[in-house]
Amino acid sequence: MKKKILIVVANYYENIARSLLNSAKSRIKNKYNIRVINVPGAFEIPVTISKNLNKFNGFIALGCVIKGQTPHFDFISKATTDALMTLSITSKKPIGNGVITCLNRKQANQRGRKGSEAAKAVLSVLSQ
Repeated sequence: MKKKILIVVANYYENIARSLLNSAKSRIKNKYNIRVINVPGAFEIPVTISKNLNKFNGFIALGCVIKGQTPHFDFISKATTDALMTLSITSKKPIGNGVITCLNRKQANQRGRKGSEAAKAVLSVLSQ
């Protein structure tokens, strides 16, 4: 039976999210059963994964946080990363972190391959 992977995509920046998702899917191909859930922003990714911990073997978190004029970027980036790590350790399930943090849209557009890298990390841990 194929293992199941949940990809949670924050689609606040739709084009960037689509690029990350396509990159992740291209790495996984047809080796696993995949489900995709879209959420409004990066902050909603950890709770969505938490609600689905018992239904999937691995998870891929995808999204983008772009620095603005306020400290909001720092809070969202750290909270999301910390929550994903805590979930992974406590559940003993791999969560690939493909939530990119960038200073501007140009940087974000150049980092679409991060979805593939997050998927590769999850596949590596699932194969252990």
